[in-house]
Amino acid sequence: MHFRRWKMALAVATALVTACNYADACTSIVLNGNDGGRVYGRTMEFGIPLHSQILQMPRGYAHQGVGPDGVSGTGKAWTGKYAVIGANLFGMPIYVDGMNEVGLAGGLLNAPNSAHYQTVPSGQEANSIAPQQLLTYVLTNFSTVAEVKEGLSKILVNNSQMKEWGGTPRAHMTIHDAKGDSIVVEYLEGRLVITNNVIGVMTNDPPFAWHLANIGNYVNLSGADKDALKVKGATFPAASSGNGMHGLPGSMLSSDRFVRAAAYVLNTPAEAATDVQRTRAWHILNNFDIPFGSIYLKSSSGYGGGANAYEITEWTAVADMKSKTYSIRSFENPGVVTVDFKSFDLDGKSTKSTPLLK
Repeated sequence: MHFRRWKMALAVATALVTACNYADACTSIVLNGNDGGRVYGRTMEFGIPLHSQILQMPRGYAHQGVGPDGVSGTGKAWTGKYAVIGANLFGMPIYVDGMNEVGLAGGLLNAPNSAHYQTVPSGQEANSIAPQQLLTYVLTNFSTVAEVKEGLSKILVNNSQMKEWGGTPRAHMTIHDAKGDSIVVEYLEGRLVITNNVIGVMTNDPPFAWHLANIGNYVNLSGADKDALKVKGATFPAASSGNGMHGLPGSMLSSDRFVRAAAYVLNTPAEAATDVQRTRAWHILNNFDIPFGSIYLKSSSGYGGGANAYEITEWTAVADMKSKTYSIRSFENPGVVTVDFKSFDLDGKSTKSTPLLK
């Protein structure tokens, strides 16, 4: 009996570890400048092509919320307060990443193993939105993290499905404001969970609290080289420079990428202007570029869109919250494309889309 129980416990533990460490690859960071500015950046990985475009959305744009039934117009309708620039998916007027005109920036990062949205009570359908609309709702309505916290407590995010995604698009959201505050927004077991993000890093599953607990296992990492080991008069130097980061996890797992990104961010010198930090952000994000063929997803994976596919870094973006510029480069076009709020009519009546391939 004891052996059977042990085998069962081992099987459960193995399943939990497997669930927590399924291959996925979105990575996001934020760097602060010593001139009051901030830089937010992230990579976007998925199995099927997301066909993202640069989307510029004016103030006053009318949005139709998607209700629990998956139908546009049965959910919460709202009119955008702020203009937004960023990246959409499938050519739709919704953001998976972006920044608004007052400098609130963030993105959705895939989390199919942990994200589970709210059950909408009967009669509350018109106060709910679909998961894919969450970032759009935040960027068009709010200017600070404090406003986001208050605003999200007043609406529901339902579990409606998205045909193009191959099911319910389960994700958690990273948000940063120009004042210096950062949060991670998650929906876990049907509950809204908002956590302050003092590190400024986010990846995918497991939930953010797990990553914060895990980061303590890597307090030994440092950008400073360690002295040679000396034993009884003998000296044993490191093979090369860089031994302060010896033991840095290097796999594609979200848990490893979180530690790696945190190590780079926390060891980036803070005494630098925002434009310098912007350049540094690109170099940090280069470390998370997924080459074609490195990750192959089965159709049953929540990270591939319901198809057997290779997961790649489809695009990488950096938002400068001081200059209010949004820059992006794609897998096919490594040249950086930059847009700002001066390149379109902020009080216009329609959105403007720009292909990543030019």
